[in-house]
Amino acid sequence: MFITLEGPEGSGKSSQIGLLAGFLREQGYEVVQTREPGGTRIGDQIRACLHDVANTEMTAVTEVLLYAASRAQHVDELIRPALQAGKVVLCDRFADSTIAYQGYGRGLNLDNLHTLTRIATGGLKPDLTLLLDIDVERGLARRQVGGEEMNRLDLEAVTFHQRVRRGYHALAAAEPGRWITIDADRPVDEVQVDLCTAVLARLSRHQANPA
Repeated sequence: MFITLEGPEGSGKSSQIGLLAGFLREQGYEVVQTREPGGTRIGDQIRACLHDVANTEMTAVTEVLLYAASRAQHVDELIRPALQAGKVVLCDRFADSTIAYQGYGRGLNLDNLHTLTRIATGGLKPDLTLLLDIDVERGLARRQVGGEEMNRLDLEAVTFHQRVRRGYHALAAAEPGRWITIDADRPVDEVQVDLCTAVLARLSRHQANPA
C-alpha cells in the first residue's frame, strides 16, 4: 500500500512520518519510509540543487522538470519494487506537491503538470494521502522557531504559500476517497493518533479488498 503525507511548510510531516513508520512496524508491517525530492542517490543530488538558496535564477519550468526527474527515478528504483514486494511505502511528499507548489503556487498550467506527472510516475497514484493542514504563517513560524534549514521554497512570499495551501484544499476536495485532512496545529502526539487511526483503517480496508 502506498501512503503519502502532504502539507504546507511547517506542518510537521517529516516528524510525523517517522513516528508513523515506527508505529506500523510495531504492528507487524514491513515499511519503507522515503521522501521527495530524493529517495534515491540520483534524487538526492537533484534535491540538493532544487533546495539550494543560491539558485535564485532557476525558472519555474526548470524547477518542475527537476522534480519530475527525481520522481521518475524514485518510482522506478524504489517505490514500485517495494510495493511489488508487498511492503507499505510511506512517502513525505509526492506528485500532489507538484500540483500544489508549481501549479497553484507558481501558476504553471495544471493540465501540463498532470501530464508531466503521469509520465514521471507511470500512472502510479497513492492509495491514501494524508494532508497535514496548518495556517501558512503558523507553519512558517514553526520552521523558523525550530531552527530548521530554510530552502528555496521556504523563502517564498507568504502569498505563495497561501496559494499552495489553497491548492492542497482543492486537490483534497476533488478526490475525497483518497485524501484525509488532519489538523496539524496541535501537539505532535494528538496528530499522530489521528494519523495512525486513519492509516490502520485504510490498511484494513486494503487488505480486505486488495484490488
